Amino acid sequence: MERLFDTGHTPGHRTSVPPAEAPLPVRMRPRSLEELLGQEHLLGEGSALRAAVETAEPHSAIFHGPPGSGKTTLARIIATACRGAFEEFSAVNAGRAEVRAVIERADERRRAADEPTIFFLDEIHRFNKAQQDALLPAVEEGLVTLIGATTENPYFEVNSALLSRTQLYELRPLTSEQLHQLLHRALSDPERGIADPPEVEEQALELLASRSGGDARVALSALERAVETARAQGHPVDLDTAEDALQRKALTYDRQGDRHYDYISAWIKATRASDPDASLYYLAVMLEGGEDPRFIARRMVILASEDIGNADPQALVVADAAAGAVDRVGLPECRLNLAQAAVYLALAPKSNASYRGILRATAHVREHGAKPPPSYLRDAHYPGARKLGRGIGYVYPHDHPGGVADQPVLPEGLEAERFYEPTERGFEEELRRRLEEIRRRLGESGA
Repeated sequence: MERLFDTGHTPGHRTSVPPAEAPLPVRMRPRSLEELLGQEHLLGEGSALRAAVETAEPHSAIFHGPPGSGKTTLARIIATACRGAFEEFSAVNAGRAEVRAVIERADERRRAADEPTIFFLDEIHRFNKAQQDALLPAVEEGLVTLIGATTENPYFEVNSALLSRTQLYELRPLTSEQLHQLLHRALSDPERGIADPPEVEEQALELLASRSGGDARVALSALERAVETARAQGHPVDLDTAEDALQRKALTYDRQGDRHYDYISAWIKATRASDPDASLYYLAVMLEGGEDPRFIARRMVILASEDIGNADPQALVVADAAAGAVDRVGLPECRLNLAQAAVYLALAPKSNASYRGILRATAHVREHGAKPPPSYLRDAHYPGARKLGRGIGYVYPHDHPGGVADQPVLPEGLEAERFYEPTERGFEEELRRRLEEIRRRLGESGA
C-alpha cells in the first residue's frame, strides 16, 4: 500500500484500500498549506502555527473544531513539513498499550538517531483520564510532539494537565464560498478528483456548498454520490440530484458539551431580545439535536421570572404550563407546547426588576447580615410568645382603607431601603403606579 508517511509501523486505523479507490474526500485531502482552504485566522502570515510549519519546529497542540474543518489534514501537513517520524492513531481503537508503544518507539528514535516523533491522536476526547495521563510525561519532556484532534470542547473533555502542556487551536467550519471552491477543484482535477465528470449545474454546486454545514467531507461525499447517480441515469448533476445526494445532514449537537450551553444561551438571549423567529430557530436546533425538553422547559420557567417578571405575570403561568405539558405529553408533541411558550415569552414585555430586586436584597443581607424583624411581626403562636412581646401591636392591613396599614414592616433602620423598582413596561407600569401610591400614603402618615 502506498503510504503518505513512513512511521516504521502500520497505523491501526489505516486500511488496504488503494489511494485511487479511496472516497473523494480522502483523495482530495490538501497536501500543503497552499491547498488548504479556510482557517486563515490560524494560518495567516506571521501566525505561530504557520511559523511552526514553515520552520519545521512543531509544538504540541490540540485542534478543536467541527467535522470536516481540516483537523486531520492540518496535522498531516505539519507532519509532512517537519522533520521526524509521524505516528497516527484514533482514540476510537487505541488505548494505553498503544500509547506506551508509541512512547517506547519515540524513545528509541531519540536515543538512536536523535529523531523527534510527532504523535497525532484523533478523537482525543474519547480517551479517559487514565489514558490521557499516560501521555503527560512524554509530552512534558518533549519526547513526543502531541497533536490531538477533537470535535468536542477540550475544556470539557481533555484533562487540564494535558491542556496546560499544549496549545489550543479552534478551527472554524468552512464557508459556503470555500466549499464551492473545493467542489470546483474536485471537478477539475482528473488525477485526484472526479475524472471525466458529467455536466454539473452551478445551482447544484451552490446547494451542496450551502447545505453541507461547513463540512468539506459532507460536501465532497455528496458530490461523489450525485455524480454516480447522474452517470447511471445519463443526465447532468442538477438541483434534484444534488438534493437527493445530500439528503438531510445530521445536526452536530452534544447534550453534555459546549453546544448544549451555546444553544440554550442563544435561545435565552434571543427570547430576551423579543425575537420570536430566533427563539423558535434555536429551540428547533436543540430539539432536533436531541436535547432533553425538560431542560428547555426549566429554562423557560426561569426566564419568565428573570426577564419578564411582573411586566407580564402570565408569562410564568405559560412557561409552567409548558413544563407540565412536557411531562404529560412528551416528544414529539410537546414541541408544540414549547413553541407556543417560546413565542409568548419572546413577545411578552420585558422587565428584570424582580431579578434586580432580589440581587439588591441579597447583597444587602450578605454585607450587613440579617436584622431581626420587628417584634410585632414575629411568630406568636407558641406558649410564652406574648411574654416575649411577640406579635403584640401588629396592625392588620385588611382593617384599613385600601388594605394598607401605615405600620413599618422592614427591620429597624431599613425603612428607607428600596430593593424593588418596577419599570414602566407592560403590567409593571400598573404595579409602579400602585407602589408610588402606597409609598405616598405611607409618607403622608409618617410611616
